[in-house]
Amino acid sequence: MQATTPYPPLLIFHIAGGAIGLLSGAVAMSFRKGSRVHRLAGNVFFVAMLGMSAAGAYLAFMKSQSGNVFGGILTFYLVATAWLTARRGEGETGIVDRAAFVVALAVGATIVTFGIQAARSQMGTKDGVPAPMYFILGSVALLAAAGDMRMIVRGGVFGVQRISRHLWRMCFALFIASGSIFIARPQIFPAFLSTTHVLVVLGVLPLLLMPFWLIRVRFRTAYRKMSMSRVARLHAQRT
Repeated sequence: MQATTPYPPLLIFHIAGGAIGLLSGAVAMSFRKGSRVHRLAGNVFFVAMLGMSAAGAYLAFMKSQSGNVFGGILTFYLVATAWLTARRGEGETGIVDRAAFVVALAVGATIVTFGIQAARSQMGTKDGVPAPMYFILGSVALLAAAGDMRMIVRGGVFGVQRISRHLWRMCFALFIASGSIFIARPQIFPAFLSTTHVLVVLGVLPLLLMPFWLIRVRFRTAYRKMSMSRVARLHAQRT
């Protein structure tokens, strides 16, 4: 008689990828953008999240959990396009960007459709997922698709828009991972963490930090431009 494994290897891989993704994502968000530690943690986050989301989507497909399938695809898409944005220079696009746009548009439309089906159901859910969650994820996917289309039409992203595109996609992908662990599965943590709402805070923390980093990047870029312009004016006056 063969012994059964309590957890399939792919599930272990999925859990390990999520844990590594959360830790590396927290490190990447804690250090200055562009620093060596940030780049290293970002690369680890990229690999871990791609593996986690791909494994999660496959496992959900095998269990006929359609909502989690598209959640995994959306996470994969956000991480991949965010990483590609950081790796590329300004004003660069390719066939991958067009394929990503089609994926985001299809995923967004499908998730919104699921949301409508959930809202019309007696329980207000579909596959155990409430309608508002479908609408939130669907809106994010469609917003990302609109950003892809804008980038393709303009021939790339430039300056602070490039950094912002990278930041918000990575942050939202991290939120999907943190929400899936801390908010959706509170039973795996000590009870006092739930009663004190610590798990909720940890789950939404990436969303809370995202505006901070976006505003900081924009102000820092604006301040740098003002400083360079002031130096140029002083130099012109002296000459």
